Amino acid sequence: MKMNWRNMAALALFATATITAGTASAAADIKEVRFGVEASYAPFESKSPSGDLQGFDIDVGNAVCAKLKAKCVWVENSFDGLIPALAARKFNAINSDMTITEQRRQAVDFTDPIYTIPNQMIAKKGSGLLPTAASLKGKHVGVLQGTIQETYAKARWAPAGVDVVPYQTQDQIYADLASGRLDASFQDAEAASKGFLKKPQGAGFDFAGPAVTDEKLLGAGVGYGIRKGDKALKDALNEALKELKADGTIDRLAAKYFDVKVVMK
Repeated sequence: MKMNWRNMAALALFATATITAGTASAAADIKEVRFGVEASYAPFESKSPSGDLQGFDIDVGNAVCAKLKAKCVWVENSFDGLIPALAARKFNAINSDMTITEQRRQAVDFTDPIYTIPNQMIAKKGSGLLPTAASLKGKHVGVLQGTIQETYAKARWAPAGVDVVPYQTQDQIYADLASGRLDASFQDAEAASKGFLKKPQGAGFDFAGPAVTDEKLLGAGVGYGIRKGDKALKDALNEALKELKADGTIDRLAAKYFDVKVVMK
């Protein structure tokens, strides 16, 4: 059956209204969002001296919950165990600076990308180390378990004789770097800057070489991990994030923590 332009316009309007109503309905049904987080990765997520969660991901997550009029619950978990814990229903979304990669997409769905951060290595000032297999041969490099940095280092550096050492928390990496048990560490540039280099513990250390890029292994943006098939939550989170980007909320929160523009449109 052919339709004239009036019928087509009416049908399009009906479809748009239905989708909008469906999204609003899905959001209205969400009374609580349980976020999984690994809380030792400042400035994204860490703990204050009083033990409260703080950081960019925490602030954005709380803003998302407020937008959805839902209660925010934070569940702490080691980073490498976040995806298994999501599958085990210990929480219903991962909000812990998790970069979207093809490998992770095989296990979980993701929201739209929220932000992107450069990946850089840090080492002692004057070490001359560069983030290359040739420069790091025979050296010990710390990485957080389950991260894209671990995946990259094991794929690109370890086969050439680099000792890639995985840790359960970023704080353990910084402690061993400061004590000399590690020659370098590889992580998000902002995490390295705010969590180590700008603290007394990081005196005498600096970024070693340029940012490392590899879209296949290092991805192209951070989003929330969702269980496969949880379309209602995914749609609700995407809508909330879209509104928070549009009204400038996420940009304002990013300016509080970061030195560079990180929010993806």
